[in-house]
Amino acid sequence: MPWRRRLQPIAQPLFRLYARANRGMTLGVRGAVINAAGEVLLVEHTYMHGWHLPGGGVERGESAEAAMARELVEEAGVEVIGRPRLCAVHANAGRWRGDHVLLYRIDEWAPCEATSRGEILRVGWFHPQRLPEGTTAMTQLRITEAFS
Repeated sequence: MPWRRRLQPIAQPLFRLYARANRGMTLGVRGAVINAAGEVLLVEHTYMHGWHLPGGGVERGESAEAAMARELVEEAGVEVIGRPRLCAVHANAGRWRGDHVLLYRIDEWAPCEATSRGEILRVGWFHPQRLPEGTTAMTQLRITEAFS
């Protein structure tokens, strides 16, 4: 098990306390990148269990679309071509009060070198009806939304 996963149960609550004290609201993005075969791109992080859509937090002064493009390059080696399509907006109040997540679908993209080092354990393409074991329930719901 990567050391980041062992540290996550301690680090995540500390990060949430810090974020709550410094931010009234947080905004995140997730991207459903679709290839020509109709498969969706998923990533497995070194610091948490399960397969997820690539994405992350929107930084202060950054647009959501710019954050989506940045996260895809960092985590998955995907360069967005054109504008990603906004599929859904979710309030994540059940897990984190004040957190919102935007779901984008990306059909036009090009491969590039991933820039993140040590954050991503694995990257894979999967048919939406045959997702890998360990795909989180929320990820499965977001994929259904992206394809509907």
